[in-house]
Amino acid sequence: FRATELLREATGLGLARAENLVDATQNTDAFVEVSGILRALASTLLKACTDLRLLASGPEAGLGELRLPARQAGSSLMPGKVNPVIPEAVSQAAIAVMAHDQALVLACSLGNLELNQFMPLIADSLLGSLDLLCGACEALRTLCVEGIEADETRCRQTVETSTAAATSLVETLGYDAVTALLQRARAQDRPLRDVVLESGAMTSAEYDEMVSPESVTRLGSPGARPERHQGLSD
Repeated sequence: FRATELLREATGLGLARAENLVDATQNTDAFVEVSGILRALASTLLKACTDLRLLASGPEAGLGELRLPARQAGSSLMPGKVNPVIPEAVSQAAIAVMAHDQALVLACSLGNLELNQFMPLIADSLLGSLDLLCGACEALRTLCVEGIEADETRCRQTVETSTAAATSLVETLGYDAVTALLQRARAQDRPLRDVVLESGAMTSAEYDEMVSPESVTRLGSPGARPERHQGLSD
């Protein structure tokens, strides 16, 4: 009890003695639970960084929708090349944390009777994961996320030339009519918007409203109008 009090004073943490000291020595499942939470965080970080790398890819041969802060030259061979070094570093930290979790789980599983002789590995894995994640989250926030910019021109161009925008028109024009308009746009290698306006199926304002972020992300189809695909001009 005295050791617990001294540790609380030294760390400022709300530490408490295990209710059953034998169980705490014999079973290390508490460490598995904590490591599992850290693994979940690592998984989320890895997914987020993968998304950032994809959205910032290019810009010429990739998506190029986001601009990540340029932190260092990306290549000694290709001038001007900049790599997403922060998301890449955080991704590697996340992978290492997942590896630590696997090592910790195995170490916790291999205790014998009332003693686990692999506690050094358990401690090293858990503390290593905490250090990696603390550094990774801080680096991602300060060196990447806070400086992210959207390439609005590129995003708008992608939306206007994307056939995915056709989906938002179905509730108004009908599936068959939108299919015909989309096929015409592809055949003529023209933006769908131009083909729709040329056909007279929609006005410019109506089209922009239907493909707006607010419209395509709303729940359901409020205010859907009757199908107007009958009689569209060829």
